[in-house]
Order: sequence, then structure tokens, then C-alpha cells
Amino acid sequence: MTTADAVETPAPRAGAREWIGLSVLALACLLYVMDLTVLHLAVPAISADLQPTSAQLLWIIDIYGFFVAGSLITMGTLGDRIGRRRLLMIGAAAFGAFSVLAAFSTSAEMLIVSRALLGIAGATLAPSTLSLIFHMFQDPKERTVAIGVWIGSFSGGGAIGPLLGGLMLEFFWWGSVFLLALPVMAALLLLGPRVLPEYRDPDAGRLDLLSAAMSVVAVLAAIYGLKEIAQDGLGALPVLVILAGLAVGVVWVRRQQSLADPMIDVRLFQVRSFNAALAVNFIAIFVAVGYFLYVAQYLQLVEGLSPLVAGLWSLPSAAGFIIGSQLAPHIVRWVRPGHLIAGGLATAALGLAMLTQVGPSGGLLMLVAASLVISLGLAPVFGLTTELIVGSAPPERVGAASGISETGSELGGALGIAILGTIGVAIYRGEIADRLPADVPAEAAADARDTLGRAVEIAGQLPDQLGATVLDTAREAFVHAMQLTSGIAAVVAVGLAVLAVVMLRSTGSPPPDAESAAESEPAGRMAPPEQVAHIAPTQFEGVEG
Repeated sequence: MTTADAVETPAPRAGAREWIGLSVLALACLLYVMDLTVLHLAVPAISADLQPTSAQLLWIIDIYGFFVAGSLITMGTLGDRIGRRRLLMIGAAAFGAFSVLAAFSTSAEMLIVSRALLGIAGATLAPSTLSLIFHMFQDPKERTVAIGVWIGSFSGGGAIGPLLGGLMLEFFWWGSVFLLALPVMAALLLLGPRVLPEYRDPDAGRLDLLSAAMSVVAVLAAIYGLKEIAQDGLGALPVLVILAGLAVGVVWVRRQQSLADPMIDVRLFQVRSFNAALAVNFIAIFVAVGYFLYVAQYLQLVEGLSPLVAGLWSLPSAAGFIIGSQLAPHIVRWVRPGHLIAGGLATAALGLAMLTQVGPSGGLLMLVAASLVISLGLAPVFGLTTELIVGSAPPERVGAASGISETGSELGGALGIAILGTIGVAIYRGEIADRLPADVPAEAAADARDTLGRAVEIAGQLPDQLGATVLDTAREAFVHAMQLTSGIAAVVAVGLAVLAVVMLRSTGSPPPDAESAAESEPAGRMAPPEQVAHIAPTQFEGVEG
């Protein structure tokens, strides 16, 4: 049979089983993203109940992302070996169990451990879903629709997470946000074996357990050291921990070069466009996730909104992200990817600059408008850079490129919370320490300096006039921290826009018209869905070797 004959052979069409299976996979993806965003609105309640330190609060928020990032490549390789449906079922059961553990945590330490375990379980979901979709939908048109549903589920998770989280927090305790996972995981466990096919790679390489452990250790050691420096200042122990993490990372890279079945192919980093797109994607997500933490707390602790109302005010930003991500594949037919990425980053920088103008009172509309502009600007950046990362790799290394892309995205988001969050904490603590009234009891002053959530709680326990002064002081210190970190993020976004123009200027060129764009896509540009179908099956999967 010739190639032409093979192309003309009609592909089998999907039936009810496949479409039901797609809805199950979409729910899993939606939940995966929800768990990255739903916790933000619960931060004030967690601060009041568990009374974590500022460092513990940051760990509660971002350790999920760290362990997802550290485990993604490992889980992709494991799915190739034991079967992706089986891995999905194991991950779903574990995710449900650890969600219950997190919901009923009685201490900050218990919640941190629960979130870490959730991150490991969550890393089993992403490597399996997209590859199963491509196995289930053979017809190109149906596959395009299925991919659209899959992409929409990730965007929908970001939009629904704050809203459902706010609704739960309106009527229940903070742990209820974790119980949202239970019905989704139950549906996945019940329907998955019936509607999802099994798939495993017969040529999958051996999983190197030492490399898997080293990747997690290297990431967590470096971030732990940074957090300790931000919390307590420069010291010998955190510096040594950071250096140890970097040393483990170097050994890990060298080990990959010597293994017959490496977790990633480090030769990918010799591709210039791959490095540029990866750097832009990493830092863009760093900026996006880092600022969002301040927005969620501003809505509740500065504006005094209920969790439900705060979730509703978060919807315009989520809608902007969905709109921007859907428009990007159409705009890129006429605009070079590097220029569109730079334009999106410049737009995001404008929104971040608007955020620096939000004050401690009357700033709600400005904050919502700024968040909308940031979302519209960053949305095209994420999709385009991911496509460029994958498109920059030769066909035999597409799986490795996809694994690196998703790991970098997760790590960039977690680092955004860690670094921008710790900068904000340092600014907040420094300002409130200088401005608190002298007649505030020492213990209360120490609690108020720790987090804004604690300051709001302490203010309610003090005499009216003194409590109002503490509350105003804490809110002004927090807003100033938000303004300064947003300014830093804006500068980073501008610098990143320049990097995108310089490093990606020759990547792809827009065809003379839309019709030719549909027929010819140069390497390294955003391809239409039908062409993405030949690339995307390996996205979010580990390294194939």
C-alpha cells in the first residue's frame, strides 16, 4: 500500500464510548487545574484556622506545583511502561484519598504533606489524558474537536476553580474546597475502565528510580533554601541547601547523558529556538501565577469581599484568558510567533503597571481591569511558546520536548509564588514592623507582622480604635507589597518581550494569506489543529528516550 492510499483510507469514527470517555478525561484535566487555583481563596480562612507562618503559608500554596513539576516526567515514563489508563486509575484513587486528608488537616504541617502527596497524584493525570485522546479519536475532524474540548478543560479549570471555591467557602469550612475532587475522581474510577482504552508503549525504556528521586530532590532543595533566606535572611544552612540542590541537578543531567533510557534527552537544550521558547514560557508563567496570589487576597482581606463574591470578581480575568488562548491560533496566521508573543507580554506588562496603581481603598474596578488585561496578554504566550518548544525538536525527540515543556510550566508557576511571594512578604513585614502603634501588645504585633490574614484576625480582637489602626496599617503594607511586586513583574515582562523579539524573530514567517497558511506551516510556528494532531500526542508525557 502506498502512502497516498493510506492517506485516502477513511479513519474509523468515534462512537458514544469515546465521547463519554472524552468527557471523563476533560473532567480530570479540569480538576487538575482547579487544584492549582482553588486554594487561593481559602488562604485567609486557612491563616485564621491553622495559623501558619508566612513560610508555611507559601509552602501550603505552592508545594502542590513543585511535586507535580518534579514528578511529571517520571509519571510519563511510568505510564508508558504500565499503561496510561492504569496509571490514570491509580492516580485518581490516590488523588481522592489525599484530598480527604488535606480537607481534614489539623495543622499547617499536615496540610503541607497532604498537598505534596496531591502533587504526586496529580502528576499521574496529565501524562495520560492527551495520549488516550489521540488513541480514541482517529478521524482528524473528530480529533480536532476532542483536542478543543481538552484545551478548554484546562482553561475552564482556571475559571471554575475560584468560583466553586468561593461558593464552598461561603457555606462550609476551608477544607471543603478539597472535597470537590471526590465526585470527579469517583466518576473517573467508575467510568474509566468501561470507556477508556488501555495504551502502553511496547518500546518504552526502563524507569530509572534514582533519576526520578534526584529530580525531585534537586527542585525542592533549591526552593527550600530560597524560602528560608526570604523568611530569616541570608544564612549558612539555606545557602548550603541551595548548593546541594544545584549539585544534585548537575549530577542528574550527567546521569541522563550516560543512561541508555534517559528521563529527558539533554541534547534538546542545544537547539536555540527551543531554549528561547522554554525560557519565555517559564518566566511568563512565573509572572502570571505570582501576581494572582496577591489579587485573591486583596479581594477578601483588603476589599472585605466574601469568598463567593471574590470568586465572581475573578471571572473576567478567567474569561480573558480563555478568549486570548482561542484567538491566538487565528492571529498567528498573519503575525510572526515572536512578534505575537512580544505583543502579548507588552500587554501583560501594561496590566501589571495598572496593578501598581491599585490603592488600599476603592481599587476594586482597577484591579479587575488590570487582571483582565494581564490575562488577555499572557494567554497567547502560553500556547505559542508550548507549540514552539515542541516544534523546535526533531520528530524523534518530540516526546522529550513535551515533557520538558510541561515540567517547566509547573515549575515556573510554583517559583512565581515562591519568589514573588517571598519578596512581598519581606516588604509587608518590614513596613508593618515600622508602622504599628507602640501600644499594640507584643504578641499581637508579632502575629500581625506574619501575614495579612493574621493581622485582620488580630485587629478584630483589639479595642475598636486600635484595631482599626492595625487593620489600616496592615492593608496599606500589603497593598504596597502588591504594588512593588507587580512593578517588578512588569519590568520582567517588558524584558521578556524584548527577548522574544530577538530570540524568536526568525522562527516561522506568516504566509501571504490565510488560505496558504492552512496549507503550509513552517517549522516552529503555531500549526492549525489538524497539524497539531501530529505533535500533541506526546505532550505532558515523559521522555520516550
